[in-house]
Order: sequence, then C-alpha cells, then structure tokens
Amino acid sequence: MSFDNAYEAIMEGSDETHWAFGTGFTDALSGVDRAVPSDVDSGDLATYCLMLGDDALVLSQRLSEWCSRAPELEEDVALANIALDLLGQARMLLTRAGEIEGAGRDEDALAYLREEHEFRNVQLSEVDCGPGPGGDFATTIARLLVFSSWRLALSQRLVSSRDPVLAAVAAKAVKELAYQRDHAAQWTIRLGDGTEYSRERMIAGLDRVWPFTDELFTAHPVETRLAAVGVAVDPATLRSEVDGVLDTVLGAASLDRPTVGSLSTVVGRDGAGRGGRDGVHTEAFGYLIAEMQHIARSMPGATW
Repeated sequence: MSFDNAYEAIMEGSDETHWAFGTGFTDALSGVDRAVPSDVDSGDLATYCLMLGDDALVLSQRLSEWCSRAPELEEDVALANIALDLLGQARMLLTRAGEIEGAGRDEDALAYLREEHEFRNVQLSEVDCGPGPGGDFATTIARLLVFSSWRLALSQRLVSSRDPVLAAVAAKAVKELAYQRDHAAQWTIRLGDGTEYSRERMIAGLDRVWPFTDELFTAHPVETRLAAVGVAVDPATLRSEVDGVLDTVLGAASLDRPTVGSLSTVVGRDGAGRGGRDGVHTEAFGYLIAEMQHIARSMPGATW
C-alpha cells in the first residue's frame, strides 16, 4: 500500500489482472471525477467509504492468514488471490475516504495508524474462525459465502451510485465478488454433501458465522442518509436477494439454514444497538489489527 496513488487503475481498460497490486498509478485521478455531489454530506461519504474499505481490508487480512495453510495447494493460491482482490478494493475506498476527510491521512495511515474503535467494518469480516492461524477451513468458507453474497448484491447496486469513485470501484468489484461467491458456494456444496465428517464441519462453520449476519442488513444512520440521496445502499433492501442465494446454495449442499440466534449488540445511551459500524468489535479484532499494524507501527515512516 505504498504506491503513489490508488485511482488510475479504476480507469484502466487493458490491465484487469493487476489493479489490486498497485501497478500503473502514474497519474492518480486520471479520468475519475472526484467531486463530492453538492447535496451530499462529505463527512458521511468519508465514513461510508471507511465502512466499505474496512470490510474489505479486515477480511483480506483474515484470508491472508491461510497462506501456506490451506488444505490443498490450489486453494492456498485461491484464498491468497481473493485476499488480494479485497485488498485492492480496500485501497481504493480508503484512499477516497482520506481524500474527502481532508486531514492528510492516506490509505496507509488509515489502515495502519487507526485504533481499534476507529475501524468501521462489520463484525463478520473479523470473526475468529477457530484455533490456530486462519482458523477452521469450513468456517472460513461459510464466512466467505455469506460475505461475498452480501457484498456482491451491494456492489451491483453501488454501480449506480452518484459518487463516481464508489461507482467505479463497485464496477470492478462485481467481477471479483461473483468469483468469490461461486468459489465459496462450490466448497460449501463439496463439504456439506461430502462425507459425514465434512458435513459436520460445514454445519458447525455456518453456526459459527450465522449470528453475525443480521448486522449486514441493519442500516447505520450514515447509510440511511446517503441512500436517500442516491449515493449509498440501504442494506435492508438486500436481505431478500441474499437469503435467496444462500438458501439455493444450502439446498444444493443438503444443508439446513442455521437456527442460531443473532449476536446481541452493545446498547448505547440512546437505546440504539452498537456494532462494527460504530467501532464496537469482537475480542479477536484487537489481536488481528495488532498483527496487521505491527511493522508500520514498529518502523514509523519506513519505506522499501
């Protein structure tokens, strides 16, 4: 994340392969209209970009934990590539958030120099999938299935966002998320309709991540305000579509929808629930960002 700029890749028509790696950023904002629409609150837009960027950044970090630990070599490469795709999305969104915020923070500062309570990702992206680096594979697949199904539905709608950067990032992300959803669906079917043991593991994985799904469809006030002016998406409108996708995959895998309840949120003084979008995270999150930020904080300002 140390390249000059993260924007030009949005507009590149001939380099679909490497945009997540930071190549080709010679003229940062070439072809991208960065102006915030006059009727849109810039603070809300910066926060929304942080939300979406943090989702992708944190899940990318989680999936990176599988490097050299996946059950087969092909899957090791697949999970690493998915993590890189998400990292590419995070770079664009964090760059946009920092630019709008106007406090001089770039993508690196936002990724590596914020405290735990400043991150705005949904808790599903951070959840600990089990003991050891990476956790349980079936739980990782269950999380990827739910996350990618939700995020694909969201991105398909954000293609029409009135913010040109959000629209451009979403257009790129749709292709990647479609692959991620398909990949997770195939593994869900393979495990759920496989051996008795693999089926048990897949059921346990779904039970582990299911309590975090309600948050995906609960609108934060920032999302509500921006959806009203055509910039964001009200996540509640995605539920029917995402439920339909998940039910289809689970049916093909001969699995039932989990019956475990939703995770309780922290209640604030105003009586409203607080979750990941408000900076309230799981116990595992502190360990995750400590590892992610270790080098940047140990060697401040270092370049290589």
